[in-house]
Amino acid sequence: MDRNVLCYGSSQSLPERVALGAGPLHLFFEQGDLRSVCLGEHEVLRRIYVAVRDSNWGTVGAVFSNMDVRIQPDRFQIYFDVENRAGEIYFAWHGEIRGEADGSLVFRMEGAARSSFAKNRLGFCVLHPAGLSGQEAEVEHIDGSREAAQFAVDLCADQPVKPFSNLRAIRHLVRPGVWAEVSFQGDIFEMEDQRLWSDASFKTFCTPLSLPYPVEIQAGTQIVQSVTVKLISEHSFSVFNLDVLAPDKWIKVLAPAAEDWRPVPDLGVSVSCQVDTLSERELARLCALHLHHLRVELRLSETGYEKKLRQAVDQASALKIELEIALALRSGTVEEDLRKFRKLIDQMRPVVCGWLVFPEREPYTGGNPSEEIARWAWEILKPFDPSVPLAVGTNTDFIFLKRTRLPLTWMDQVTITLNPQVHAFDNQSIIETLEAQPMVIAGARRLAQGKPVVVSPVTLKPRFNPYVTGVQPQVVPGELPASVDPRQLSLFAAGWTLGSLGAMIKSGVERVTYYETVGWQGLMEMESGSPLPERFPSQPGGVYPLYNVLALIGDFAGGEASALHPLAPLKVSALALRHQGRTRSIFANHTSEGLEVSLEGITGQCKLHAMDEGNFGEMPSVWPGRVENGILRFKMRPFGLIWCDWIGLSRSD
Repeated sequence: MDRNVLCYGSSQSLPERVALGAGPLHLFFEQGDLRSVCLGEHEVLRRIYVAVRDSNWGTVGAVFSNMDVRIQPDRFQIYFDVENRAGEIYFAWHGEIRGEADGSLVFRMEGAARSSFAKNRLGFCVLHPAGLSGQEAEVEHIDGSREAAQFAVDLCADQPVKPFSNLRAIRHLVRPGVWAEVSFQGDIFEMEDQRLWSDASFKTFCTPLSLPYPVEIQAGTQIVQSVTVKLISEHSFSVFNLDVLAPDKWIKVLAPAAEDWRPVPDLGVSVSCQVDTLSERELARLCALHLHHLRVELRLSETGYEKKLRQAVDQASALKIELEIALALRSGTVEEDLRKFRKLIDQMRPVVCGWLVFPEREPYTGGNPSEEIARWAWEILKPFDPSVPLAVGTNTDFIFLKRTRLPLTWMDQVTITLNPQVHAFDNQSIIETLEAQPMVIAGARRLAQGKPVVVSPVTLKPRFNPYVTGVQPQVVPGELPASVDPRQLSLFAAGWTLGSLGAMIKSGVERVTYYETVGWQGLMEMESGSPLPERFPSQPGGVYPLYNVLALIGDFAGGEASALHPLAPLKVSALALRHQGRTRSIFANHTSEGLEVSLEGITGQCKLHAMDEGNFGEMPSVWPGRVENGILRFKMRPFGLIWCDWIGLSRSD
């Protein structure tokens, strides 16, 4: 397999990432975006970029040309041209970015529509990091008035987030005595809480959602916008030395404290959307994961779901695991559909570990169909086996749950789903979502007033688009479905999965489902191979690296785990497991660079195992680990994984 494909799912090289300095600020330029704008150790902004979204909220990709980057020690200028083209949309624009020695940034775009098209959004987006939650701020509205504000603590479903509306500028405290001001020109801007979609940011965007959309843009329409960033302080700053951004010599990871350990959640997978019957080899591989359950999702308003249910019952029986049954129910026929379904399961008698129920089409605003669904599910499904918990919630993004009043009387658990690609699709943005997953889970637990949380499923891309305003676009022949990402087969996805499992463990979820059994949304490729090998270049019958991550966790089913704490969480994820006298630590490198990692605060002996671009598909490398002065040090290859099996591990303190 091509090295790049194995590492991150594409034969193309990753975009160049250019380090920049603007006086005391340091930041990166990548694919037309400004990213990780920092003042020393303080992150000021996460990202500034231009987004073009179609009438179904699909993001239109960008093609760059005429790139001109001019860098000086304390300032820079960047010029480039962009075309956003997809279907009827053709928008072209010129970008100019300046960073000055006083710490100011100006990002300007000037463009024109070269076709007539419908859009839901076109213009700048600015991301403030989720770590600003609770931080004080001030907003300046377009009428010149100013208002004290605070970044939301609890996940906020108000759009816009009050009082971040009709914006001319936002000022927020970066550190004592230093404020950052972000000002906007060319449209009306407002803020939303992107943590609702597991993005670790607050996003300021244009145009207000209170205005009708989609909007028809006529060919020839000119659009000019700019974003300016300034530092406000009584103190002077020294120029940031970009040499400080050289890779860390050691990425420190801290050993878990006694209070950090949690039970390993019950792990499961979903039935495949491509395979009806599992082969003997596929069954053997799945059995080796020590799974708890198999998830099947049924739409009871549709005919033919009986066959899908029977196949799932047969697969769960062959795997000797229980069935998690997710039911999408249509308002108005809930009782009728559930009574018909109950007769079916009375005949099949599946072993069920949980019921998940939610509306077939969840309302984005207004309405509360969950109460009708939960009440009938409680009456009709619970008597099948009263010990089986009933979970009510959402089958899509958390914002739908946040805007619903949960029927607490008729539910045992709350259910949510997670994926890292609602708004952004690059590697770093996907890794950033790991920070937000515990926030979403905590938000669900608060809404459910402390009832257990079930996360089902976790996928690499959204399974469907719940925001469609028109006809759902059909899959273009020769292209992958929108729910499929070639990174599914990569080491990058394995590392993200490890980080996500750490978030589940840290959050104390009851049960979690990852991916599917087989296929391009699964843990391994079909025996017949990929239907589109030029787009999804997997090995026929091969396992994906993320399978191995679940295998490493599955070895400790019924045990305890702890998410470890790397001091550079965008570069490394790590967790520890223990059960019946065995202990294992697992590490994932999220970057395209080799890293040196130190696990600190431990004593004991271990064997190190590596899975990376050099040996995947073969036996993992194994070598003894040496702990010196309470520190284990080792090197990791790009996007690689290392795990340590310990003998006599304990904390050195």
